[in-house]
Amino acid sequence: MSYNSKPGQIKSPDTFAAPRIVISAAHGRSGKTTLTIGLGAALERRGLKVQPFKKGPDYIDPSWLTAAAGNYCRNLDLFMMGQDGVKKTFITASSVADISIIEGNKGLYDSVDIEGENSTANIARILNAPVILVIDSARMTRSIAALVNGYVNFEPDINIAGVILNNVSGSRHEAKLRAALERYCQIEVLGCLPRSSQLNIPERHLGLVPQKEDSDLIPAIENIRKIVETNVNIDRIIEIARDTKQIEGSKGQRVKGSKVADVKIGVPLDKAFSFYYLENFDALRDAGAEIVFFDAINDKHLPDVDALYVGGGFPEVFMDELEANQSLRREIHNAIENKMPVYAECGGLMYLSRSISWNGDVKKMVGVLPCDIEMTKRVQAHGYTILMKADGEELRGHEFHYSRVRNLGDVKFLYKVMRGKGIDGKHDGIIYKNVIASYAHLNAIGSPQWAEEFVELIREAKGEKQRYKVAV
Repeated sequence: MSYNSKPGQIKSPDTFAAPRIVISAAHGRSGKTTLTIGLGAALERRGLKVQPFKKGPDYIDPSWLTAAAGNYCRNLDLFMMGQDGVKKTFITASSVADISIIEGNKGLYDSVDIEGENSTANIARILNAPVILVIDSARMTRSIAALVNGYVNFEPDINIAGVILNNVSGSRHEAKLRAALERYCQIEVLGCLPRSSQLNIPERHLGLVPQKEDSDLIPAIENIRKIVETNVNIDRIIEIARDTKQIEGSKGQRVKGSKVADVKIGVPLDKAFSFYYLENFDALRDAGAEIVFFDAINDKHLPDVDALYVGGGFPEVFMDELEANQSLRREIHNAIENKMPVYAECGGLMYLSRSISWNGDVKKMVGVLPCDIEMTKRVQAHGYTILMKADGEELRGHEFHYSRVRNLGDVKFLYKVMRGKGIDGKHDGIIYKNVIASYAHLNAIGSPQWAEEFVELIREAKGEKQRYKVAV
């Protein structure tokens, strides 16, 4: 499993009916991530190639689903990617898998719009996938039937193929729940997960702790797998996943061929920076870039690259270690001053600033952007964003951060914020020499020009550098 790998070509795009299942819930924090982790690990242990997906823009849950399934999780986001982008991403990644698991977000029908266009239910509709509904059954008995019937009947074309009961307190509780569902609902109970501390995953201010940060968290996945295997009818879930129809409009979905790489892009991939969409790497490679990964905490020197792409993560959590790596910070600073192109998202913006302050502690960062970063106790921005460039091009992304920019000098901005907060509520995308630093996270499926424009900027900067050397 490597970030350097790409999914293969689809052999039969005209008929695509890969086994697939959507894991959703009545509301957030019902246990769907826990179930999906356990199910992915259990299926992988059976020798199946599992392709996990996460509905929405989240980076953290996918890190756990990746570790559980042994295959990199992909995001499916209707707001950023559109229906065609969702289909393309799903079909491309699922074409070489034995089974695909799509974890929803929030409740099944929750959406940023009243019509449910961006809901998990609509993802299931677009991908013609059956849904397994996870119900948090704590402090509930007969009422569960009313809840389940409401979800089954709300949008009748959604195929809710079964339910899994979570937070079941014991055998008596389970018996009451099953009796109510059997009496009042025509729904299959596929399992009951007990109330257990072993099903808990560590959290912090942006949600779960990214699995990549701590290999000691792997035992948590094993514990979840064992509980799911014991309490869930996995054979029946496989049967449901296989009973699927062709995805409507799936003809002609193909992976683009990659150009010969003529530029190198350095990407920090470590405990501090781990928020990347694989589609962005794919798009950069398709545009003619080679991706070179390095560790911003432990690598003392910058690799031989023509540009940098610094994604999001938790630089504030590791700001001591980032400050301590003075040689790397100095080399990045000098490279940027010498016009190396850099695209930085959220955590990358923070890293390129002068400093990060958190709980009264201040640490030096790269220091090329004329600003400081202050961590706050309250979330500063959370949600989808729409950005507009001067030429009228519109980009869709998302932002989620507890930091804000302070002491910002006189700078130019690339984007006008049409929705969201950005840097100052009106603008995003600080421009400094060949650097673009933004709070927004973009997905290349929904912003296809991004990768090509960035790689072209790198080529131009590389050409200027070569001409300069010749002139000297």
